[in-house]
Order: sequence, then C-alpha cells, then structure tokens
Amino acid sequence: MRKIILIALLFASAAVYAQKFEGLAKTPPMGWNSWNRFTCNVNEKLIREAAEAMVSSGMKDAGYIYINIDDCWHGTRDSLGFIHPDSSRFPSGMKALGDYIHSLGLKFGIYTDEGWMTCGGKPGSRGHEYQDALTYAKWGVYYLKDDYCYTENLNPQGAYMTMRDAIYATKRPIVLSICMWGNGCETWAKDVGHLWRTTGDIHPAFDLPRTKGDESPLGVLQILDYQKGLRKYAGPDHWNDPDMLEVGNGMPVNEDRAHFSLWCMLAAPLIAGNDLFNMSKETGEILKNTEVIAVDQDTLGIQGFIYSSNGSLEVWAKPLVDGDWAVCFFNRGLKEENVNFSWKQNTVLDSLTNKVLNPGKDKYSIRDLWLHKNTGTTEKDFNAVIPSHDVVMLRLKAQN
Repeated sequence: MRKIILIALLFASAAVYAQKFEGLAKTPPMGWNSWNRFTCNVNEKLIREAAEAMVSSGMKDAGYIYINIDDCWHGTRDSLGFIHPDSSRFPSGMKALGDYIHSLGLKFGIYTDEGWMTCGGKPGSRGHEYQDALTYAKWGVYYLKDDYCYTENLNPQGAYMTMRDAIYATKRPIVLSICMWGNGCETWAKDVGHLWRTTGDIHPAFDLPRTKGDESPLGVLQILDYQKGLRKYAGPDHWNDPDMLEVGNGMPVNEDRAHFSLWCMLAAPLIAGNDLFNMSKETGEILKNTEVIAVDQDTLGIQGFIYSSNGSLEVWAKPLVDGDWAVCFFNRGLKEENVNFSWKQNTVLDSLTNKVLNPGKDKYSIRDLWLHKNTGTTEKDFNAVIPSHDVVMLRLKAQN
C-alpha cells in the first residue's frame, strides 16, 4: 500500500514540475553502451568488467563517464507492477551494480522502452513510467535510454513527456536519451530530453545503402546524410544523436577515424560500443584522442556543417570557443583525393550563428589533430592526399 501511495504522490507532483532536469548535458554525453557489441548478451559480470576496463584503458580519463546497459537486462514485474532485473543475469541486483560503477568514478545508465515491450521483447514502460522512474532512481541511475518499439498508435511526444515528468518527480537528475529513430522528434524533443536519435540503427559498415526501407541498418555515410538540416535543433543540453559509435567493431582504421572525426564535428554524443576489454591499440588511439574529443565537447555547442562539397571531397567546418575553428577534410569516395585548398580565398560563414572564419583577413595557426602537431598557418595553401574513407582534421586558432 505504501508503494501505491508513493506513486500517487509522484503523479500529483509531476503535474506541478512538468519539465526536464536542466544542465545535465551541457556538452554531448560521453560513455559506453552494451548494445553494439553484445546486443542481448548482457550480465552483471560483463558490465562490471566493462566499467573496470573503462578506467584501466584510459577511457575515463579521456572523458567517458557513463556505463549504460542496453536491452534485455529485464526480468519480470512484481504483483504491484515494479520491474526487477533478470536474477540469473544480475544476481546482485541493479542497486549493487550501480554502486560498484559509481565507486569507480563512473555513472550508471540503463535502458527502457515507451511501448508494451522493449525491442528485445522484454517488459516496456508503457503504463509504468512513474514506477520505473522511481525504480531507476532507487538504483542510482544517471542516464536512461528510452526506445520506441511496440508503441502501436502511441503519441510519441506525449509518451516521452510522461517519462520526462516521471523522472523529474523522483527528484533525481537523470539524462533522458530519446530513441525513436528520428521521425521528426527533433522539432519537439528539446524540452523533453537531453538527446534524441536522428536515424535508424547504425551498423558497423561505412557505406551500407538501404535495401529494406527505414528498418534497414545504416552505414556511417547514410547516417551522415540524414543529418542535413538538423543542426539548428542542437545545442547545450539538447543534442542530435546520430547513434552510438561503431569504432572498434570491424571497420578498417581509416573508416573508424573518419567515423569518429565526423561525429565530433557533429557535436554528437560519444557513446562507444566496442569491446573495452579487448580494445586494439588503434581503436584506443581513436577513441581517446583528446584533441578530437575537445572539438566534440566544445562549450559553444555548435554542430558542424558541410562548407563545401566537390565530388567525393567534403570540407566540414565547426565554430569553437575563443574564435577557433575545426575544419575536417573528408574523402567519402573509393579513391584517394588530392586536396589543394586556399585558405585566403575561402571565407567560411556559418549562417546559423553568424560566426566567420576569414583567413583572407585574419591569420590562423593550424594544428593537425590526428598527427598531433602544428603544421603552419593559413598564410599558405593546404595540400594533402587523403585516402578513401579517411579524413584530415585541423584546428585553426586566430593569431593576435
């Protein structure tokens, strides 16, 4: 009876609050999620070891803080409707697991679904939002990924607002990650969640044209193309989410590097999805490149954009703090590209923010973020040969 009364009080208080917690994601969230590599094969041992590896590998020091369990952790609901974890997979319970993750200086995240069932066929949160939010708060959850399978004719905005209000009613600040695969949610999601998916599911492939409509997994190139027109919706505490990272999950190093660079140019959440315990040196060097991460985590919170496109060569630009700019030369084609770019003849205007990169007027020093070295100034043209599916990523700093 006490639990039922508490739920009723939560409903009443939600009508007063009716908002999301502000300030939880001033820069794009960084962490790790179990799905891309382990799908439904999750258990307590795996998550503990992932948290330990996050620390020992140096990922935590690079800025990754969330350890998120995705689908299939669920057991059943009790007679009052409260969800419990699968006791055979999580024998110590989620509170103990969360406490262990927190003892390592990390933050515990979990997964649910707005429908009757999760995408993996486990109990969803529909009709149980306030109970589930209360349960997650008791477990010490900091991050909630909220999927959208088995929702029938449910109104998505209303559904996610209900979960938002349920979280707020617990008085525990929890990042809400909306996962309804785009479908126009960016037009209303800013006041509901802290990040929202802009596409269908990513796949560990660079170029994977759709063959089955929206249900097909998408490659890096396809997801990139879906980001056009969305940057106006992104900013501190409200981010476009082009899905989790596939770095380290089977693509060549050059494609992993390009994938990571472009997600950083997009100011995307950086949620790794690789095997943290068996991470190669090359994967670690990509995921832990703090100079590239700094572009993603820039406090201006401006999403990058394509400045120019010529055949297979795209030039991306992103305004940064203190008048700096990130510029990424991206070869999306199958052959290497010779680049000759005159800084002085290219003035980059961001029409969304009115930020201007004008090397014809101002002199900028250049830092190569993958080579980790200074490479001169914008007084000279930029020349490079960029292999297929690779990038050169630069940071420009105005000289006084």
